[in-house]
Amino acid sequence: MPAPVLELAGLTKEFGAGDNVLRILHGIDCTVYAGELVGIVGASGSGKTTLLNILGCLDRPTAGVYSLSGRDVARLDDDELARVRNRSIGFVFQSFQLIPQLTVLENVELPLFYEGAPRKTRHGRSEALLASVGMSHRLGSFPPQLSGGECQRVAIARALVNQPALLLADEPTGNLDSKNGAEVMELFRSLHRQGRTIVMVTHNPEIARELPRVVEMHDGRIVRDGPPARPAAHVPVGKAVG
Repeated sequence: MPAPVLELAGLTKEFGAGDNVLRILHGIDCTVYAGELVGIVGASGSGKTTLLNILGCLDRPTAGVYSLSGRDVARLDDDELARVRNRSIGFVFQSFQLIPQLTVLENVELPLFYEGAPRKTRHGRSEALLASVGMSHRLGSFPPQLSGGECQRVAIARALVNQPALLLADEPTGNLDSKNGAEVMELFRSLHRQGRTIVMVTHNPEIARELPRVVEMHDGRIVRDGPPARPAAHVPVGKAVG
């Protein structure tokens, strides 16, 4: 059995105080193992975004345990959380979050720059990752010169540059047309085959059906966790079954 990358136990998130407490997450229990590709699905207001923020160390739970690669990160202070975000978690956003004034290469190098990595190391690792996502011909281009699909490929390379334990993707195809969306999803499947651990939030039922494991949320609780639900087979009216 692969080692757990993230473990959630009794994870709860509340906002407000006193008589105005609003509970968003209700005792979430979930384990994601190394090399898994997991989708998180659910209607708006189900708690997906709150959960993703906690997984990405952008927020803290009110109660419960969040263990990342064996370390309880739920109670770290702000500086420690920032280090975990930069070193252990890669983020891919729907809106790409690239810096328009920086070149493609400079955008990918940024996490390494914050770590104080030498220039040669930053260049070498970033160029290799950009080649792996088919963007080696765009090193000196700026984000406004790229298509949406190209921007997302650059964002994926940037998310991987610090060799994170966990890759989080928030609606990674949400701003892409069907062709570019399919290409980006194939890239995620390729990363999964390489052994990357990926947790992906998606509203797209077609994408969810292609994932090996889906966690479905409703009103702040996990209501299903396993292989994706398949559409019911169509049975012509009047035809006997069985």
